[in-house]
Amino acid sequence: MADTMKGLKRTHYCGEVSEKDIGTQVTVGGYVQKIRDKGSLVFIDLRDRTGIVQLTFNDKSAEGLLEKASTCRSEYVLMAKGEVIARESVNKDIKTGAVEIFVNDLRILSKAQTPPFEITDNTNVNEELRLKYRYLDLRRQSLQKNLMMRHKIAKVARDYFYENGFLEIETPMMIKSTPEGARDYLVPSRIHKGEFYALPQSPQIYKQLLMIAGYDRYIQLARCFRDEDLRADRQPEFTQIDLEMSFVDIDDILEMIEGFVHRLMSEVKGIDTAIPLPRLTYRDAMNRYGSDKPDTRFDMEICDFSDLVKDCSFSVFSSAVADGGSVRAIVAKNAASTYTRKEIDKLTEQAKGIGAKGLAFIRYADEKPNCSFAKFFTEEELNAIMERIGCEKGDVALIVADKDKVVLPVLGQLRVTVAKRLGLIDESKFNFLWITEFPFFEWDDESGTWVAMHHPFTMPMDECIPALDSDPGSVRAKAYDLVLNGTELCSGSIRITDYELQQRMFKALGLTEEEIEKKFGFLVDAYKYGAAPHGGVGIGLDRLAMILCGCDSLRDVTAFPKVQNASELMSGCPSTVDEVSLRDLGIKIDTAE
Repeated sequence: MADTMKGLKRTHYCGEVSEKDIGTQVTVGGYVQKIRDKGSLVFIDLRDRTGIVQLTFNDKSAEGLLEKASTCRSEYVLMAKGEVIARESVNKDIKTGAVEIFVNDLRILSKAQTPPFEITDNTNVNEELRLKYRYLDLRRQSLQKNLMMRHKIAKVARDYFYENGFLEIETPMMIKSTPEGARDYLVPSRIHKGEFYALPQSPQIYKQLLMIAGYDRYIQLARCFRDEDLRADRQPEFTQIDLEMSFVDIDDILEMIEGFVHRLMSEVKGIDTAIPLPRLTYRDAMNRYGSDKPDTRFDMEICDFSDLVKDCSFSVFSSAVADGGSVRAIVAKNAASTYTRKEIDKLTEQAKGIGAKGLAFIRYADEKPNCSFAKFFTEEELNAIMERIGCEKGDVALIVADKDKVVLPVLGQLRVTVAKRLGLIDESKFNFLWITEFPFFEWDDESGTWVAMHHPFTMPMDECIPALDSDPGSVRAKAYDLVLNGTELCSGSIRITDYELQQRMFKALGLTEEEIEKKFGFLVDAYKYGAAPHGGVGIGLDRLAMILCGCDSLRDVTAFPKVQNASELMSGCPSTVDEVSLRDLGIKIDTAE
């Protein structure tokens, strides 16, 4: 039978026992990380979420303690009381390495079977096994540190926004299904058979209604749900630091978020982030980096040399320019020794895989550059191209010619691939960047219509309003994203509050009166009763934690994550339910393929 805690009360966390406690009695509780049994001397490393402390037993210990300690095994749960003493051999790898506890009372509160893998940070166990036993995986200190970092971020967010007059207000988790870009998770209604609630993709409509209701500044750590294909930086359910402000324009919101970023980086990373944060328009970001979420920790900007080749005899280049496209390059400095012809061929396949027809190159490894299109140009013309793009001896230039919607994202992705291969990315940097003035519409080839790049309540730039009907492609939005190290952290916009303008927007998107009423009727009606100008943003708490922790996957900062097929390996969800439950909901499962 297990021991009890009776008579013992924890006084210290394991990782908090220090030299100032030498000579005092302390009581700690935790899990056995490791036991070293030397016969007349037993050492136990006891672990909790703050760290490890060494427990010591020897032949001078109270009667029976040495023998009891020797029966302990990995992951046993113990409480131990004893005197803090100085260690003979200091362990500089742990916080408590200068001290140990000479135990005079040991309780084995719970025994443990041998775990399916060792609870250690340096584990090579496959992730599927760790996720199946996630409750054990979460005992690892690296994951505990990640979740504590996530907690710190949430605390700083609440403290900062509370201090700035925001009210935390909960919005519903079961809502009306409205289009927001991804598939909804649907919840069938037992009372209203054949009808469904949706889990919110964001609290977007409700936070706008709170502004109409006069609450002025709203904040919520909101759970959001999207039924979409997963990847390393995406989970079907995630948390958003969601906020909305009234009587503001773009600068007010950006400045508020910059204050949060400065406070956050100072408190959780000890970094003094310079504000205001840099800003780039969407067009400039695409032209310079080929991405609307560029990683600015390294250079290698895109260079346009279309004017130099628009009349050349190399039809790949000249035709691209004649068709309204461009010819652009990135230059990898001192990369010629790394990027052999064989390696460039691999990049060519990658470029084709993301939409390019091919990849031209200049590899300047020897006295004379090796150029894939050299026979179409004179030496002077090639020199002019190389001078324009900044290609020198030792460099490799990668070139794409096509429509800009192909050229820019292809070079943008190659830029990141090459930088990773060359080790150009400084992992210690945290580069924040605002992207502003997004296009309002994008052309959808499949439907042959203009569709909104954002939700349909986003405000156009004031000077673009006259072009809503005549030239949708030129309209820019009062929309903004915050990017950190190449990852989109948050997205937001100023909202339309003018009823007439909102109707024009719906018309521009091709929505009928019937569709408007069905999808957004209650919100449209609300705007008829007066609305202060407002806007907001949603900051991805999970992604922010992932980057600040230096992780590659959201699963490392999520307590109980889903895997690629949206299942949770530990509990086995999703799962089937019994026929009675389905009948109550009026649902029949069609098993036919």
